[in-house]
Amino acid sequence: MSDRSRADAVYAALLERQGERWVQPRVERTRRVLELLDDPQRTYRVVHVTGTNGKTSTSRMIESIVRAHGLRTGLFTSPHLERFTERVMVDGEPIADAAIADAWDEVSPFVDLVDAELEAAGDAPLTFFELLTVLAFVAFADAPVDVAVIEVGMGGSWDSTNTADGDVAVIAPIDLDHADRLGETIGEIASVKAGIIKDGAAVVSARQDPAAEVVLRDAAAARGASIAFEGADFALAQGRLAVGGQVITVRGLAGVYEDEYLPLYGEHQGFNAALAIAAVESLVGGASQPIAGDILAEGLAETSSPGRLQLVGAAPTVLVDAAHNPHGARALATALQGSFDFDEWGVVLGILADKDAAGIVAALAPIAAHVFATAPESDRANDAERIADLAELAELPVTVHRDVADAAEAAREWAAASDRRAVVIAGSVVLAGEALALAAAEDWKAGWQS
Repeated sequence: MSDRSRADAVYAALLERQGERWVQPRVERTRRVLELLDDPQRTYRVVHVTGTNGKTSTSRMIESIVRAHGLRTGLFTSPHLERFTERVMVDGEPIADAAIADAWDEVSPFVDLVDAELEAAGDAPLTFFELLTVLAFVAFADAPVDVAVIEVGMGGSWDSTNTADGDVAVIAPIDLDHADRLGETIGEIASVKAGIIKDGAAVVSARQDPAAEVVLRDAAAARGASIAFEGADFALAQGRLAVGGQVITVRGLAGVYEDEYLPLYGEHQGFNAALAIAAVESLVGGASQPIAGDILAEGLAETSSPGRLQLVGAAPTVLVDAAHNPHGARALATALQGSFDFDEWGVVLGILADKDAAGIVAALAPIAAHVFATAPESDRANDAERIADLAELAELPVTVHRDVADAAEAAREWAAASDRRAVVIAGSVVLAGEALALAAAEDWKAGWQS
């Protein structure tokens, strides 16, 4: 069996389990497997990242800057866009098929043991995300890595990733999302996310709603952890457009970094970069030593964030963004207006049923000249007709399309009629992944083919 076939078999085995949307506050189950494996997550330093939006981009920036220091890195993010090995990165690349398959062979006997214990206790077996977390931690130990940057799956305190003890806890902006699991107020959600703060850790946080800030400060004090907030302790001092991204100046915890090139669009990515820089300062220099200029320049320049304002088509311009909640959609709308010079945007929109579709449509309405409503290939997808109804309520021109291929073709044809038009595909990580694969297969960068 080839290494790719072995890796695909691992993914098939994971898919047979309860999906990653099936979440219970039961971190102790993941901890039990890791104990049987001699706690691989304790063999490297950890930067633990939570928040509502910006987690993945911030995690990727942190990893890239740490790697530029000459350290071997692991990066665990979710969900994936095209293939599950994207979630487990080693030194900036998706984990090798052989490595993830070998990690599964190492883990499997203990999975069977814990599943049996859970069944005897009347509990459900280990889930997709619990096992993927274990696999990542084992793979990082086997690599081995010096530092692992770990993105929380959902929440914080009872997330499977919270079996790792973060030397640095990073809190991206907190907003309302997953209210059915995390709480109905900003304060309640912040309390769950604050659960990643460990004794004596360094905490860096984006600017937060006052209710969230109070919770985070109290949690840090209770753990004897230091905490630094964007605005008061570090900040994005300046940002301006540049070819392929932006140039930023950041006031960090230990120094000022002027005119650094960041190859990502959108002011929100500048704020994410400031948060990432503060996190790396805290990890590498204890927040007292600035990052060397050549190291930071390399780390930022090598950063990528697939599916986040990613340019995938030319003539007409087509961007893909994973904005899947109102906060992310507002950031997308702001970025499109601030970073690109187009008069009209066609929005290919597909949203999962458990998301705030009305809020997403409302956030995108100011920039949408035409909505191409569709549905991602998921049993959790919102019906395209419902998306169209919401667009009509927002008084937006809308058409309904059977899938992303049909919607993208119509949107690109619409945009090709004027050099003042462009297309953005958004609303779901699943849809973003489908669009990236389609753009590559059809070579959208070659231009519109009528």
